[in-house]
Amino acid sequence: MSIITFWNDSREQTGQTMATVAVATRMAIERNIKILLISTSVNDSTMRKCFWTQDNKKTTGLFNVKTSTVAIENGIDGLFKLATSNKLTPSIITDYTRVVFKGRLEVITGYMTSANKAQEEIEEFKKIENSYVELIKTANQYYDMVIVDLDKRLNPKIKEDIIKISNINVLVLSQKMESINKYIEAKNKNDEFSGYKCVPVIGKYIKEYKYNVKNIARLLPEKKELDTVPFNLLYMEAAEEGKVTDLFLRLKTIKDSTDENYIFMQSTLELTNNILKKLQELKMRMR
Repeated sequence: MSIITFWNDSREQTGQTMATVAVATRMAIERNIKILLISTSVNDSTMRKCFWTQDNKKTTGLFNVKTSTVAIENGIDGLFKLATSNKLTPSIITDYTRVVFKGRLEVITGYMTSANKAQEEIEEFKKIENSYVELIKTANQYYDMVIVDLDKRLNPKIKEDIIKISNINVLVLSQKMESINKYIEAKNKNDEFSGYKCVPVIGKYIKEYKYNVKNIARLLPEKKELDTVPFNLLYMEAAEEGKVTDLFLRLKTIKDSTDENYIFMQSTLELTNNILKKLQELKMRMR
């Protein structure tokens, strides 16, 4: 059982949530493991819109079979109440999730406030965010993998604690030298957040850009190319229409290695496999 946290500490838009969703979706399709995907955001519907629209109240089974579920908009709110009353157990978490692939991928979407109580509920969320560490630890006892999309606006201490309890920290970088240089600086200082548990990846990657993976690799201490999640127009559109799962199942059949959609899917698969490989390496280190 493992905790994988996607994060960045930059003010730039790195495509972190889109990278997180891509890996969770691809891993659920490729591997027979039970995954919980958690968004720690507030008033950010990005993850929810990847899988559901307002009109879509059902979830998609692994082979496009429709399965019903109890849709709880603020599952984290209910789980917080259980945690504060010492009633949070590993198996009960699934009652507060939305199912994407039955038996393989469940989601706790970000906290959403109501329009007329926004400020009041933001204050409530400040209490709720304190339960994230316990929630992640507890979920890790029930799910094979817990994948966390770590919101940069969380309390710094909570962010640090989540990163520390994670088995793998996927650091999502932008394709700009400022972002790359920060990673290199941290790497040279042996910063624990860019150390052996870290998997760096470039989000919204554009191959034609000057700072492509080959050029960046020349600057890195380990002299290897970084993983990428390429910018893909079909993926961006599907993420607005609740059709990410349909897209991934459809693009999985493409065989033309020059097709940009094939490249997107292959890059996502390589990142997924590298995360799993890193987990195995870490298990060997601990023996």
